[in-house]
Amino acid sequence: MESPEAVAHAFVEAINRHSPPGIAALMTEDHLFIDSLGNAMQGREKMRSAWVAYFALVPDYRIALSETYRSGDIVVMLGIVGGATRGQAWQTPAALRAEIRVSQVAAWRVYADNEPIRRVLAATQNEPGV
Repeated sequence: MESPEAVAHAFVEAINRHSPPGIAALMTEDHLFIDSLGNAMQGREKMRSAWVAYFALVPDYRIALSETYRSGDIVVMLGIVGGATRGQAWQTPAALRAEIRVSQVAAWRVYADNEPIRRVLAATQNEPGV
């Protein structure tokens, strides 16, 4: 069985490869995702579809980790997330919390300032062809 850190890092690598099938393979069937605003989504198949949609919005989304901490089956990773949305680059510091269960991610919580991407979306909302 892989260590919780190895599973969490493999999940980040699948995200960085933009691989919804790879991400889903590392999720428990009842996977829980909670975003920075506290919005929750549960279920592997729902999250696979959500990742497809997110990569369509941010096709070069990337997580760059700088630190990892573990307590039992909980892994917290710190770093920078970002990408380009509608041609405008953005990035923000982030904390990512993974709960690992039997070598899969049971819960993934993102703590990040969403303002950079909200600004891009607001600025491009009324552009022709957007």
